[in-house]
Amino acid sequence: MTLFSTSFTWQPPATTCQLVKEYIFFLSDQQPGFGVIGVQLVVTMVMASVIQKIIPHYSLARWLLCSGSLRWYQHPTEDELRSLAGKQKGQKRKDRKYNGHIDSKPLTVPKDIDLQLETKCITEVDTLALHYFPEFQWLVDFTVAATVVYLITELYYSVAQPSGEMNISVVWCLLVLAFVVKTLFSLTAHYFKLEESGERSLCITFAFFFFVKAMAILIVTENYLEFGLETGQFCTIVFFLGPISKLTFKLILALLCSLIGAFLTFPGLRLAQMHLDALNLTTTKFTQTLLHINFLSPLIMVLLWVKPITKDYIMNPTLGKESVPLMTEQTYDTLRLWAIVLMCVLRLAMMRHHLQAYLNLAQKGVDQMKKEAGRISTVDLQKMVARVFYYLCVIALQYVAPLVMLLHTTLLLKTLGGHSWWVYHEEDLPCTHEMNSDSIMGEAPTAAPTAATVIETGARASVAQLSVALGGLRTVFSPLLFRGLFSFFTWWIAACLFSTSLFGLFYHQYLMAA
Repeated sequence: MTLFSTSFTWQPPATTCQLVKEYIFFLSDQQPGFGVIGVQLVVTMVMASVIQKIIPHYSLARWLLCSGSLRWYQHPTEDELRSLAGKQKGQKRKDRKYNGHIDSKPLTVPKDIDLQLETKCITEVDTLALHYFPEFQWLVDFTVAATVVYLITELYYSVAQPSGEMNISVVWCLLVLAFVVKTLFSLTAHYFKLEESGERSLCITFAFFFFVKAMAILIVTENYLEFGLETGQFCTIVFFLGPISKLTFKLILALLCSLIGAFLTFPGLRLAQMHLDALNLTTTKFTQTLLHINFLSPLIMVLLWVKPITKDYIMNPTLGKESVPLMTEQTYDTLRLWAIVLMCVLRLAMMRHHLQAYLNLAQKGVDQMKKEAGRISTVDLQKMVARVFYYLCVIALQYVAPLVMLLHTTLLLKTLGGHSWWVYHEEDLPCTHEMNSDSIMGEAPTAAPTAATVIETGARASVAQLSVALGGLRTVFSPLLFRGLFSFFTWWIAACLFSTSLFGLFYHQYLMAA
């Protein structure tokens, strides 16, 4: 097998970096309090340059695969298989002539052949042959850049406390979510392109299952699942959007939930298989405990929004005959955000164990083949071993994409929902630009209006109307609205991931064994 030249250097899409720069320049022109060159603009421009110039040479995605901790199994050559089968080089195949045509019979070896695969650490040259490696590298590196921008922006807001500025980290988080959805869509669409495969039917089945599940969840009252979807803010948005009913709004949410569930079907199934293999691979009790916590982390996230199970008992624990208030609701929201972030960090730390468990499937397949009778062609045997390594980045994307989606949905929940990272809560009112109509229109002129003053007055009137419209939008899309939406989507992503991984655990543990 001949690999590509090592002189290849991956470059991020130049159009994306250019769009980020142009968009931030547009925001700096539109924001009155943004200044000529604000702190957020500087951070964004520097990070866009880092993405384009530095990250291709110092990539976290490449380090995750090529740090030396992962070892892949090399497929045997035809000469090695021939020597193990006891065949000489001149006897590798027999040509038979039928009706004037030569039938070339491929070389076959017994399935119970004494084959031991050789392992090798993954290098940068090896990654050039991996499917979806550019997508994996771009998603991971851009996520790191967006997270750094978010941290710097949060530090800037906590120290300087600016007013009248748009939080640019929201744009970065939304871009990360867009890239995640695009990646998951491309991976799911790959299964629909297969002609004779059950993956397409499985995706459709889970999509309908999650649609019904979402409709059932959306009718549950706030006494059990406290998302904030039943607040008056949603009545306001229904009135603002026009002839749209509350049922239609929830139907749209259910369709989006169905799509997310279909995207997370195979990541959850794959996670269950890697979890079982990683447990068999690990011998230390501490690592096994972390693996169990990592697998159950989506369930813990789901329970954090169930009021009778977690919130009521944590905020007001019953001591004797009285319930003592332990913390405020704002403190509980803060602790919930930190719990999700820590679980995401744990899942990232356990990534190496899961990927190595997947790479061991090559040797596991060979061991399973040795228990069977018959013969297998050398080409099929080589494909069976090589296929595991070539699809490593697909598995890595299925592991990382839900993690990134969950993390940045939580970050948006904190920023747009008006939460705090500290255990004490300070009243952070949303930044509103109150515009006075008298200051916009100016003082009434004493002289007779001329054509120029009429045009200027009309322009100012248009600005005033636009300001009123934007003020109405800001009133509708308030932190309470975003808190309800992103709370629900964060909970739903964790619920889908746990449901599919639990089904995968049942499938690989019991159905495959049977």
